[in-house]
Amino acid sequence: MANPDLEVQGTIDLAEYIYRRLIQLGVGTIHGVPGDYNLTALDYIKPLGLTWAGNGNELNSGYAADGYGRIKGIAAVITAFGVGELSAINAIGGAFAERSPVVHIVGTPPLAAQKARVCMHHTLGNGDYRAFSEMNKYLTVAQASLTDAETAPALVDAALKACVLNSQPVYILLPTNLVHAQVHPPTVPMDLSHPAYDEGYENKVLDTLVEKMQSSKKPVILMDGLTARFHINEEINEFVRLTGFPTLSHPFGKGVVNENLPNYYGSYEGAVGDESTKQQIDDSDLVLSFGPLYSDVNSMGFSSVPRPEVTVTFESHSVRFGTEAADPQGRALHIQSFMTKLIKRLKATELPRIQPFTRGPSFSPTQLQSLKPAADGDAIKQDEFWLRMSEYLKPGDLLVTEAGTPFAGGNTLILPENTILINSCLWLSIGFTLPALQGAALAQREQRQEGHREGARTSGRAILFIGDGSLQMSVQAIGDIIRNRLDATIIVINNDGYTVERVLHGFKKSYNEIQPWRNTLAPSFFGAPEDDPEYPMITAQARNWGELRSVWGRKDVQAGKGLTLIEVFMHYADAPRLLKKLAAYFAEKNKANEARMAV
Repeated sequence: MANPDLEVQGTIDLAEYIYRRLIQLGVGTIHGVPGDYNLTALDYIKPLGLTWAGNGNELNSGYAADGYGRIKGIAAVITAFGVGELSAINAIGGAFAERSPVVHIVGTPPLAAQKARVCMHHTLGNGDYRAFSEMNKYLTVAQASLTDAETAPALVDAALKACVLNSQPVYILLPTNLVHAQVHPPTVPMDLSHPAYDEGYENKVLDTLVEKMQSSKKPVILMDGLTARFHINEEINEFVRLTGFPTLSHPFGKGVVNENLPNYYGSYEGAVGDESTKQQIDDSDLVLSFGPLYSDVNSMGFSSVPRPEVTVTFESHSVRFGTEAADPQGRALHIQSFMTKLIKRLKATELPRIQPFTRGPSFSPTQLQSLKPAADGDAIKQDEFWLRMSEYLKPGDLLVTEAGTPFAGGNTLILPENTILINSCLWLSIGFTLPALQGAALAQREQRQEGHREGARTSGRAILFIGDGSLQMSVQAIGDIIRNRLDATIIVINNDGYTVERVLHGFKKSYNEIQPWRNTLAPSFFGAPEDDPEYPMITAQARNWGELRSVWGRKDVQAGKGLTLIEVFMHYADAPRLLKKLAAYFAEKNKANEARMAV
């Protein structure tokens, strides 16, 4: 969406000010659920050219905003006070943990009622109007409680800037009596520069890094998921190509690097992966770690965290060497500027010859090549399924993998060029990905329409892999997808419940079972048109390889237009290799810890 005219005459309503700032930052869609404390604020959305997503519940609206923000760099969700914002708070927590830039706007009772501690609906009934904002302080990097027209614009701008710079949620309280408050319109674009940016410091860090690269004999690049928040995919891939350094991805960072590059060596799984790969990284004299998020799951029980003394850590406003802390003078750099300068320097710099790096036996292309053809009647098994799904992916596809078996199995996918993969490695709230697919697909469509610089990366289909248990957590998002007429392919892995929990604990426990659903009826139930050539609905089931190949071979399924839901049946006890090995590793570590505590 184009930026609104900054030369608005006179004054405008405060609600309009907020939306205009969001539009300037790239927001084209507002997620959320209407409630009587936000209704008047919603009246501005359509007149300003924004899209109202209209979600089925607030939790899904928060998840969807998270997915949208991961693609576009900022998202917005509006909820009502109390009941609405608390329904969304789980999603806001996930966005905070995994660095997704979401602006959470909450419509509140009028200030007079708050001051008088009136017992209004949607409150706790005790006159405390600050309880919910206190909760949100733990989940947001900035909060703007708007109480008067004079200070409101500056508070809004500060919150939005914090959202962008930190790539984390912010919280804006908009009382009903201030929606129409008159404020001066924004006359200049928002200043998104880091207040501590120092170009001289940036250049000094650049010199130090190049020196380290020139003296390294066994360098390696580790790519992680927070790198995607930098929105410098082209620069990152050019850097990987120019250096020729062996490059691997943590699971959360899969999809950042073009896997067709000759120096891409696959996923790094630490102690649960190939011993030879871990040994080579342990022996490295320089580890360039981009956007790390070392959760226990993403780092394979912390076994893939590189040695600190040889690691250079790249973050959005800093590059840190070894175990050093942030710059003592508080100076910052800008990662896009830094990478642009680094690439320019490397084009004029000869790097030394490095020692060879060998791929381990678990390298996905090697595994795929060694697979024997599956007979039509063969059951579909996890490891083979994920490897063979690689053959159906196209450049520019947007992939989303749910926590559990899809997270682990998706780590072995072989991604074509310009593929985006969204997953969760820290918050791991099951059900996140179905609404996130809705938000990401909306952002994908907007970027194509806008001709965004990342457009090549969002030119393909939007495909979700989700388990039957996770689907039941957020299934209303299917209605949101249909409402917005989004092109989406949903692959439901039906393995009779929570297989990931069975692998971790309780294979025969009844609490890991779920009520079976007729999943292929979901699109019809949620209102998908049954005879609309502009928005086709496709449903299918596959219980063996013959049926799955037949489904995937269909031209309409390959096109990814409209809504497609494919239910793939697998045995409840089957799980991807990575998940089984990680569960065994966790069990072994827990057993060792218990033994030490007993002594």
